[in-house]
Amino acid sequence: MHEMSLMESVIEIVCETARLNGARQVKSIRLDVGVLSHVDPDALLFCYEAVRHGTLAGQANLEINRIAGEGWCLDCGKTVALQKRFGPCSDCGRHRVQMTAGDELKIRDMEVI
Repeated sequence: MHEMSLMESVIEIVCETARLNGARQVKSIRLDVGVLSHVDPDALLFCYEAVRHGTLAGQANLEINRIAGEGWCLDCGKTVALQKRFGPCSDCGRHRVQMTAGDELKIRDMEVI
C-alpha cells in the first residue's frame, strides 16, 4: 500500500512546516487528490489514523478534496474532462490529450496554532 508512505511524507512535511513557523499544533490539513492519481482516499484516511499520533498533527482533522481529471486536446485546442489516464477527447474522440489536472496529490493548506 503506497498510501502509507505517501501519508508519512505528508505528515512529515506538515509537521516540519509547522515547526519552522513556530506552531505548537496543527489543527487541520487539506489535501487535493486527483481522481486519476491512483491514490485511494479511503486508504489515505486509514493511514492518516496510523501515522499522526505523537506528532504536531496528532489532533488535526484531515480533509481530502477530489480533483477531477482534465486535459488539453491538442487537436481541438480546448480543455476537456478526462475520465481515465490517456483517455480520448470527449469532443473529437482523438487520443492527443495532455493531462492538466487529476493526477495530483498535494497539500492544499493547513491550519496551525
